[in-house]
Amino acid sequence: MMDAENTLILELETGAVTIELRPDLAPKHVERIKSLARKGFYDGVVFHRVIPGFMAQGGDPTGTGSGGSKEPDLPAEFSKEPHVRGVCSMARTANPNSANSQFFICFDDARFLDSQYTVWGVVTDGMDHVDALPKGEPPRSPGKIISAKVAADA
Repeated sequence: MMDAENTLILELETGAVTIELRPDLAPKHVERIKSLARKGFYDGVVFHRVIPGFMAQGGDPTGTGSGGSKEPDLPAEFSKEPHVRGVCSMARTANPNSANSQFFICFDDARFLDSQYTVWGVVTDGMDHVDALPKGEPPRSPGKIISAKVAADA
């Protein structure tokens, strides 16, 4: 049974991606993602770093990989949850408490990231649309998030 308050729908140019949010693992990060989505922060934001076999990273309004929201950075909420295909996790700098708005979706097993990045969700539908994102660091014409909505609001 889907919990609409803890389901994020990313509308990509390639199609819809459904993400089950995990407040049980990362309550502060889930709250941030929902808050930013509800403000339209992610709408039109690109995936600026897409590495085949690894992950697709987005959530930076500048599209460069160095930007974030105006909200303060979040304290790490690391867990033992494995970084495997479909897992959504927060990007950060070398400082473990620097996650803000950028996130990545794993294409494949990336277990070497376990316990070092905050896992906040998992793709339950539409992973093929993530797979279809243009590749590159940055991609020549990056794929973008048309809209990000909490299912309860849709």
